[in-house]
Amino acid sequence: MAREQNFDLVEVAPTAKPPVCRIMDFGKFLYQQKKKAQESRKKQKVFQVKEVKFRPNIDDHDYDFKLRNALRFLEEGDKVKATVQFRGREMARTDLGYNLLNRVAKDVGETGIVESTPEMAGNRMHLILAPGAKPKAKKVSSQAKSETSAETKSPDGKPEAKPRS
Repeated sequence: MAREQNFDLVEVAPTAKPPVCRIMDFGKFLYQQKKKAQESRKKQKVFQVKEVKFRPNIDDHDYDFKLRNALRFLEEGDKVKATVQFRGREMARTDLGYNLLNRVAKDVGETGIVESTPEMAGNRMHLILAPGAKPKAKKVSSQAKSETSAETKSPDGKPEAKPRS
């Protein structure tokens, strides 16, 4: 019957009881499947992991600078990997790194969510933070702002363009 209509007999759901088959153009079916897969990939959010490196005896200004970068990455919607690197004798004081990473997690607050607790891997200790709230929308250009402020409302409530001089 499918050959008479110049179509193919396609098994759509082989796991169903009984298996489901349709008479259709197989090339068109493959094309539509590929397009569906492409659309679903397009809608996925791809997280990028940005790393911020600390040292156990970091100064306050350096800490604030790196924390600001981490907050910026989280607001842009990226994950952040906060790393403390130990060298030589610093390995005996891993508690300093643990306290530092807990301080980072506390200072990030609601901007980020702690995905993994601080864990040691060789001479590094790391903590992974994910964005907490929705990432900020891109800023509106100053030109668009000036255009909206240029409009005035007429007595009947409709926006009225400001006359150009």
